[in-house]
Amino acid sequence: LINLVCDQSWTDDLPPCEMCGVGTAPNCVYGPDGKGTQSHPNEDGHLRFRGEEGCFLYGVFNGYDGSRVASFASQCLTAELLLGQLNSSHTDNDVRRILTQAFDVVEKSYFETIDDALAEKAHLSNYLPHNENMSFHQLSSQSQKVQERLSQLEQEVSGGATAVVALILNNRVYIANVGTNRALLCKSSSDGQNQVLQIGRPHSTDNEEELQRLAALGVDSSRVRQAGQIAGQSSTRRLGDYRVKFNYTDIDLLSGAKSRPIIAEPEIQGSYSLDGVTGFLLLMSEGLISALESAHGPEQANQEVVAMVAAELAQQTSLEAVAQSVVERIKRLHHDVYVSGRQRSTYCSRHEDMTLLIRTLNYPPLDDGALTPTQGGRIYPVSVPYSNSQSTSKTSVTLSLVMPSQSTLTNGTNTASTLEEGTPTPGSQSPTATLQSTNTQTQSSSSSSGDGSLFRQRGSQAAQPDETGRVPPYVDFSQFYRLWGSDHGDGQSTHGVMTH
Repeated sequence: LINLVCDQSWTDDLPPCEMCGVGTAPNCVYGPDGKGTQSHPNEDGHLRFRGEEGCFLYGVFNGYDGSRVASFASQCLTAELLLGQLNSSHTDNDVRRILTQAFDVVEKSYFETIDDALAEKAHLSNYLPHNENMSFHQLSSQSQKVQERLSQLEQEVSGGATAVVALILNNRVYIANVGTNRALLCKSSSDGQNQVLQIGRPHSTDNEEELQRLAALGVDSSRVRQAGQIAGQSSTRRLGDYRVKFNYTDIDLLSGAKSRPIIAEPEIQGSYSLDGVTGFLLLMSEGLISALESAHGPEQANQEVVAMVAAELAQQTSLEAVAQSVVERIKRLHHDVYVSGRQRSTYCSRHEDMTLLIRTLNYPPLDDGALTPTQGGRIYPVSVPYSNSQSTSKTSVTLSLVMPSQSTLTNGTNTASTLEEGTPTPGSQSPTATLQSTNTQTQSSSSSSGDGSLFRQRGSQAAQPDETGRVPPYVDFSQFYRLWGSDHGDGQSTHGVMTH
């Protein structure tokens, strides 16, 4: 029944969640001239559906060696969770059990769909010569046909996916993770504190708990850590991938395992109450995380992507546009670091498929983002880069938004730099609030304080033109020009305030 449902793509008829937006970008490999080309079709997948009884389901799937597993999982996981399996009377333990069972059924159901292909592959293998050094042209005509069919079957059955899934039930969120995608919960409290919470840790070859799990099965965890990958992937938990599930004894790193070492069992975090929470939930594929970390390092990646989302929420008119704009910003940032030729450019020669899913939480409607500040639109700080060859810090000059005295604008202070290294620290004059990260065993969080909030909707009364028809200035560039002049040996700059 599940396979039939998935083949018919029944999820196309489910109501999508209107409080959610998704942005994507395909993989890219840069040439010496900086131009990028796509090396394979996009293999990511996602889901975002609204069920009954206040139930919402979201997911981001990072496929590899094809999109089959990601597509199958996004379809069938929905069937396992939104066909009446969940209701408001379920406890946290009930929800965790149902989520775990759903992943197990999806994994088994997927392998059932490729059983026949695997059996045919094993049968045809007996007809091929066992001389591995024999070239394709040395094979007989019949053997060539067998080889072609085997290659076709291998393409059909290979591949896998990692998954991060968010379930909201009774206004509580649960995060189920298999692999190396990421979930962030960003919320603003009533006192102006903005908190970024990474929920769970990736199942990767540098996760100590995962290495201990593998060691208990007889795997040499030190070799796994040193290799950094298992059968071409850094994940230690995956959906699909029959090679590491059924043939793991043939893989050198896993040959000592007493039982299946690479599993599809999710780790489930939560529940986290969303009562009174204003902010957003982010689900990100490994490709998006890696692109940002390759460009700027891993230290502030969470804070940077949250700052990008907050900035786009302040000016876009739809969540779809917000998500896509953030993905495009990360893609452009990654490319710019590569063409810069600086230290981190060596890490940025390519990136994988990128997917970002944004689910807002009690957020104001995005219906006035197209308005200018003087028309009552939302306001956010503006970061402007400047260069100094003697500094390697990663900050920016933050320009205050200065409005006429008759306006009621609240000047925001929350921002985060998304600039590459090579820009100096402007000193204590900058109103930028620093996001500091604190890591724990299962999650990391950061917070910033100030008189503004990432999630507060801001507006102002429209400024009236003067007798010349000009609007009074509202952006003060004096600090920027002063620092620019000092940096270039021009002394005190005499540039004035920009007018419109």
